[in-house]
Amino acid sequence: MSDAAHAAGSPGTKALLLNYLQTQRESVLWKVEGLEESALRTPHSPTGTNLLGLVKHLTSVEWGCFQMAFGRPVPDLPQLRPDADRLLDFYATTDETPSQLVQGYRDAIEAANQTIAELELTAPAQVPWWNEPTTLEHLLVHVTAETARHAGHADIVRELVDGQVGLTRTNPNLALDPDRSDEHLTFLRTLAKQAQVGGLGTTEPTH
Repeated sequence: MSDAAHAAGSPGTKALLLNYLQTQRESVLWKVEGLEESALRTPHSPTGTNLLGLVKHLTSVEWGCFQMAFGRPVPDLPQLRPDADRLLDFYATTDETPSQLVQGYRDAIEAANQTIAELELTAPAQVPWWNEPTTLEHLLVHVTAETARHAGHADIVRELVDGQVGLTRTNPNLALDPDRSDEHLTFLRTLAKQAQVGGLGTTEPTH
């Protein structure tokens, strides 16, 4: 397809950017569905990466970049206060429930979408924790990248919890046949072991 034809058949820039962001948001929300609270709170990395923490952090990102940056009202969330502990953004406190945090993320998304609908891409903005001013267009790109990064974290954590994989509920986007996952894992471990002993490239394992 030519550039002109693609441009003619594509949505406007704002709608296109929002579509990519929404895909990543939905991926994050899907990754926290159907799990017990303990699984959602359990850290899965040395730095404490956990599913509820990812949702809570992305909620702060949405409020900060699409509300606070434009002088719009935000809820009085402890993690958004200027004197908040930075780690508070990455875990659920004892008085925060999964349903509250997930709904809080949905509320932040709804408010963000309203801001995006009402403002031009060139609208000036100032994120409280950034030194330089910015625009709505820049923030759409930034939040999409931020959400995609943490959606990837959530994808790996969820696979470790119960084996669920895929980009979204309707689009697995996987090259690997699930029926061959054990075989493929064995293959990769064999390659790693050969590399460890200095034999990689001398004997190719059977895939």
